[in-house]
Amino acid sequence: MYIPAKTLSDLEFPVVLEQLAARCITEAGAQAAAKIAPFEKEEQILNSLGKTKEYLDSFELDTVIPNHGFDPIDNELRLLAIDNTSLEVDGFRRISGICQTGSLHRKFFKKQKLIFPLWSKETATLEDAKPLVDEIKKIIDRFGEIRDDASPELKEIRKAIQSVRAKLNQSFASALSRYKAQDYLDEIRESTVDSKRVLAVKAMYRKKVKGSVLGASKTGSIVFIEPDAVMQHSRALNNLIFDEQEEIRRILKELTEYIRPFAPLLVQYVSFLTQMDICSAKAKYAKELNAILPEINDEKRIFLKDAYHPLLYLSNKQKKEKTWPQTLEFHQENRILVISGPNAGGKSITLKTIGLLQLMLQSGLLIPVHKDSSLCFFSNILSDIGDNQSIENHLSTYSYRLQNMKRFLQKCTRNTLFLIDEFGTGSDPELGGALAEACLEVFYDKGSYGVITTHYANLKLLADELPHATNANMLFNSSTLQPTFQLQTGQPGSSFTFEVAQQIGIPYSLINKAKKKIERGKVRFDATIAKMQKERNKMVRTGSQMQKEEAKAREESQKLNTLNAKLKAKLESFQELYDHNQRMILLGDKVDDIASKYYKHNKKRQLVSELLHLIETENSKRAKKPKQPSPKKQLNKKVVAKTIEKEIQVIRKQKAKAKPAKPKPKPRPVFEIGDRVRMLEGKAVGSIDSLEKNKAVVNYGRFITNVSVDQLELVQRKK
Repeated sequence: MYIPAKTLSDLEFPVVLEQLAARCITEAGAQAAAKIAPFEKEEQILNSLGKTKEYLDSFELDTVIPNHGFDPIDNELRLLAIDNTSLEVDGFRRISGICQTGSLHRKFFKKQKLIFPLWSKETATLEDAKPLVDEIKKIIDRFGEIRDDASPELKEIRKAIQSVRAKLNQSFASALSRYKAQDYLDEIRESTVDSKRVLAVKAMYRKKVKGSVLGASKTGSIVFIEPDAVMQHSRALNNLIFDEQEEIRRILKELTEYIRPFAPLLVQYVSFLTQMDICSAKAKYAKELNAILPEINDEKRIFLKDAYHPLLYLSNKQKKEKTWPQTLEFHQENRILVISGPNAGGKSITLKTIGLLQLMLQSGLLIPVHKDSSLCFFSNILSDIGDNQSIENHLSTYSYRLQNMKRFLQKCTRNTLFLIDEFGTGSDPELGGALAEACLEVFYDKGSYGVITTHYANLKLLADELPHATNANMLFNSSTLQPTFQLQTGQPGSSFTFEVAQQIGIPYSLINKAKKKIERGKVRFDATIAKMQKERNKMVRTGSQMQKEEAKAREESQKLNTLNAKLKAKLESFQELYDHNQRMILLGDKVDDIASKYYKHNKKRQLVSELLHLIETENSKRAKKPKQPSPKKQLNKKVVAKTIEKEIQVIRKQKAKAKPAKPKPKPRPVFEIGDRVRMLEGKAVGSIDSLEKNKAVVNYGRFITNVSVDQLELVQRKK
């Protein structure tokens, strides 16, 4: 693979890497992200793209990938490579953290093998670091301190330290109370000098206090003395602390020797977590760009649909400005694209978009294109963009470009993508154009794929003559003379040189004079191209307008069809409603006849017999048509039910006339205090404690309630 550093610089790939590194959360990840380059092998590219896609998909899933942050252990790894060295406690803590984080990911991806197959395969190669973590935990606790039981000797030393400190504090407290009682001490009583507790003795009594003078106040009125009894314990404590430090050094050295063989595993874990950080940054970057993994083909075909320049897209997104996407296609029958058109029309951006997206894809980054896009891989990517004047080598712009052309001619193959901006410029237009034409023919004969931008008419003509090359132009509004930043393939574009000059305000006489100074054929050729481009723009606008009208007509037709279907459905429902109402009227007439007969003869048996016969007849009709009633039919049935209910109410009124009158209700008893009563709907019996305004207080023994006398019935009069 040959992708020179100049190509990466021309296409602003380092800027993409800077933005990627800014999204890493570890120092190692950011450093590695800044050094990313296109992969050598296709398998590496597909593996990297697949892992980035899996990480991006995890943002939408409930299964969140664990945090991969870690502290660097570069110094620790260097020390482990040197014999007889010992690590510090913080180093062991960082090593333990890396091992635990790596083991957590190892377990996670093992469980989620179906969702993250590539990452699961990656972590399957990691060895288990649990023995290493367990050994560190035996020595160092979760607060980063050496455990008391790290060794039997350390445990005994720390017990002795605690005992001596207790004696020291007791001795100091005794001396403090004794000298305080003798009024030898200042108001502050005690202080600290070199981490030692001392008595604040008044200067006049310093000879009366036995001990070592460790200092005095600025005014000299206070002398700081360490009592003799405390000094003995301090010496013993210092000896024990020294022994403790020596034992800790021995323990840490022993632990270092245990960990030293695990150095390759630690390197593997650091490498894995660094990859995780880079992949996480790629996924975050892809999410901001709305990037995807397009289809990868083996047919040497590039189809970019709605492709955005990543840097321009993020910049405009921040400014809340629109970014124009580009759509184009390369294949074996259309390998070279010659883009022409006015300056500042977007030719260079289109060329850089193609190259940068190809570099990103071959470096394992997802790209901002439509899901229908399809790309392939190239072994060589060459570019010649910008001024490229070399002051150091004393080369002019054209000389430098000629050197690039020499390299292009050497490296171009069937598996090469070349990108050249302003092809042939820098020298005499006719001579430079002729040389550029010859170079382009060589690239074409070698079967290379490429994009060039140019203003030269001979290159436009050549692209029109070669069967596997295509002209393209950046659309330009001929009325406003403003670029639209949209690529149109099939025709060359005019530079609109004289039109733009006239729009800016250059005198028309001067423009005519300039036209006379060049060949008439060139003017006519450029004018023809400009005219064709204007006509094409008109056709595009007309086609766009026709598409809008067609879409509008299709929408109106769909609305009419929907309205027609609704009207048809309503007509059918009204017909059903009408038929149903007719049946209900007949049914109502029959019920009315039965009611009239009953009214005249008052024969219940005949009434019941005729009603049953009518109901059975109707049910037999229902059995023949077991259709589910529609909501409208259900509403109609409710209307009929109401009609029948009215008829039944009439019959009930007639029956009510023949029924005997109900007996009158019994008179309500007059309650007195002490009567045994109960609630009308209850079973519990209580006694009335008091009566007031149709309210009675009833005592049920366990509770008392206040109720209306209308709700009570008498059980027993008071005795």
